[in-house]
Amino acid sequence: MKSQNIRSMVHAALFTAVICAVAPLSISIGPIPLSLTTLVIYVSAGALGWKYGAISVALYVILGAIGLPVFSGFEGGFQKIAGVTGGFIVGYIPCALVTGLSAKNIENTRRFYIFGMVVGTVLLYTCGTAWFIYQTGATLAAALAMCVTPFLIGDTIKVAAATVATPKLAQALRMIRKNVI
Repeated sequence: MKSQNIRSMVHAALFTAVICAVAPLSISIGPIPLSLTTLVIYVSAGALGWKYGAISVALYVILGAIGLPVFSGFEGGFQKIAGVTGGFIVGYIPCALVTGLSAKNIENTRRFYIFGMVVGTVLLYTCGTAWFIYQTGATLAAALAMCVTPFLIGDTIKVAAATVATPKLAQALRMIRKNVI
């Protein structure tokens, strides 16, 4: 296996660890908790690209599903994925895929990266809200009021922060993968 692939896998594992460290630290603002998880996912997918960014998020979901307490509130287990927030947990994966696809050559395509994060967030909200409706029987309006509206300002700030932080990190990781550093 190429050393570049090994470095990419190590970087994906490191981002998985960061997601696992950040996600449990959440604030309950209703049935859906507020955390910095999406920020780390935006940065992970932007810095690593779609493949390794999605792998890092999928590993996080798997670790939580098998019972490690890496989900919000230091919870874990498949029951958390089957519960009302499960759509958001699973929705992190398509969010990472779309964000990562938009981040190719991020220094030159910052607007496209922002667009990718927004589309990824819409996919995340869609997965999460649809699953929430399925689990609770809530109306679409009620689900949007609980699952989307409270998070719009925070996710806008996270997109802005990721837009600033990710290009330099992506460049540093590329240099490491190319053995320049």
